[in-house]
Amino acid sequence: MQQETRITKERIGVLIGKKGITKREIEEKTKTTILVDSEEGLVSIEGEEADGFLRAVEVVKAIARGFSPERAFRLFEDEDLYLELMELSDIADTPTKLERIRGRIIGRDGKSRSQIEDLTNTEISVYGKTVAIIGMIERVKVAREAIEMLINGVSHESVYAFLDRKKRELKQDMLNYYY
Repeated sequence: MQQETRITKERIGVLIGKKGITKREIEEKTKTTILVDSEEGLVSIEGEEADGFLRAVEVVKAIARGFSPERAFRLFEDEDLYLELMELSDIADTPTKLERIRGRIIGRDGKSRSQIEDLTNTEISVYGKTVAIIGMIERVKVAREAIEMLINGVSHESVYAFLDRKKRELKQDMLNYYY
């Protein structure tokens, strides 16, 4: 299997890591080969085992979308975690509108993003024209819904109340599942 993906030039160094350590670690954990064309910003991922190959693609995309390697490597820790990408360019047709939307999602001093992460137990990266979310599928859906609410102009206070309610519901669902 082989897949190519684009990465911005400023993220290439993060993907490769100091002395190639990040790239090498991804290759070792997933039994894949990763080739990086620094000039074109193209990353080619090749692998024989489907699980490892798909994980490598997700981790590379996560790093490309602004996650640090440490945060992206959470995808290795639990097979139930996955990466979701939201395109903001579909919604924001001007640079000013894009900045406003990004600002609403991130919040003052990163408070909004941090609150969403804490209440949904996810990792969120707002980078360029995308929002990337790493987490368990149900929690990613809730985080995505909260982000969409912010994009649509719902007040931060209402979004936090929604997240708090969803957190309780998820906790109750978990208790009902196990007991």
